[in-house]
Parts: sequence; C-alpha cells; structure tokens
Amino acid sequence: MSKFPEFNEDVRRQVETIAEHGLGSVAGLYELTSVRLVRFAATITRNQHDAEDAVACALLKVVSDVDVLIQAKNPWAFLLQMVRNDALLILRRKKRWLFATSKLTECLSDLIRAPQKVDAIETHESMQEIWKAIRQLPTEQAEVLVLKIWEEFTFHQIAQTLAIPPATAASRYRYALAKLSDLLGSQVTNQLDPEVYHGL
Repeated sequence: MSKFPEFNEDVRRQVETIAEHGLGSVAGLYELTSVRLVRFAATITRNQHDAEDAVACALLKVVSDVDVLIQAKNPWAFLLQMVRNDALLILRRKKRWLFATSKLTECLSDLIRAPQKVDAIETHESMQEIWKAIRQLPTEQAEVLVLKIWEEFTFHQIAQTLAIPPATAASRYRYALAKLSDLLGSQVTNQLDPEVYHGL
C-alpha cells in the first residue's frame, strides 16, 4: 500500500505548525522532507548542489507564504511540484550562462591559484586588471562572486552566510559575471557567444 497518504498528512501537520507557531517551526518541515526533496530535485538538475539550491528556494517560498501549502489538497505533492519548478528554473538559468561562467572562471583561474595576499596578486599586470575590475563591483555582488568562485560555496551556503535567499545569491552572481565581462572587455567578452552573453 502506498505511503503517500500518511506522509502527506505528516507534511500537512508540519505546515500547520509553521502557520501556528511561526518561522521557528520550519525546522520540522525541513527535517521531514529535505532528503526526499533533494533526491527528487537531483534527478532534474543532475547536480547535488543545484538540487539543494532548488529545495532551499522552495522552502523559502513556503516560509514567506505558508498558506499556499495549507490550502493545497495534497501538500506533499504540491511541495514536490514547487521544488520541481525551482529545479527547472535553475537548470534553464544555468544553461544560459554556463558558457559565460566557464570563460570567466578560466580568466580567474590564475587568480585563484595565486598567493593569498592581494598585493602579491597585483604585482602581475594581467591579474591587476582582473582584481581592479572585481573591486568595481558592488559589494553585494563581489562578496557572492568570492564565495562562489574562491570558496566554492553553493548558492544555498552563500544564502546562509549572507542571510539572503538563494535566488538572490544566484542573481547577484549572474550580475557580477555580466559586469566583469563588461569591465574586462576583450579579455572575456570577445570569447563569449553574443547570444549566450546577452541571455544572462
């Protein structure tokens, strides 16, 4: 016999608890569903980190508007649908700027492998230009860029670190890449497919 009805009711109880007691109760829903949701999202994204980001986005939406799940006839199925939508959105965005990201990462690879001191990095003329461009980014974009490229954080980890939604972290990262491409000119832009670049 299917376990769906029983688990569906477990999800409903957790959602009702959030509605009654506030955000402090969201941990219960996360503990109940996160493993299953990430497993499901990973079948779409084919990537654990992107799957985690999709789940984080969906759960943040639940927190901001818990009534969506309360009113759903089958809250578990509805939550799965939310995660699926976010996973597909991440996948589409990723395809649009994956090429741009790879080219920019190549440009920054020497920076990543270089000595940790900024002064030492800036003694190299080519690296000085890249670092100068990074310093021209808005702080909110630059910090996401550093966490994503240097620290290899997922958008979920960046969101936790900066206390912002994962979707905001992803958006800031995308804007940072586009801005760097503009600032670095031929170092990056000439290597990009214009169609891909303008799709960022």
